[in-house]
Amino acid sequence: MSTEPINTVPLQKFIKQVQSADGSRSKELRLSIDEAKALSFSLGIVLARLNGDMEKFIKESAAGSGDEIIQVQIGSNTDWQ
Repeated sequence: MSTEPINTVPLQKFIKQVQSADGSRSKELRLSIDEAKALSFSLGIVLARLNGDMEKFIKESAAGSGDEIIQVQIGSNTDWQ
């Protein structure tokens, strides 16, 4: 999976637009097609990266789970109640 930085500027811009519209009690928010495309591409990249990271984590966790031994000893004294 790629570790290049993700361009989150379209996401940040959208969040600011929503906050501004909410603050002014607007009933709608309009995006140009270029803004919508940039937002959808950024969201797609973020979600793909998260999915890849999750799959990698699950694979690494599953690979190491069979090798772990946990031993618990409770009370080495016979007086324990």
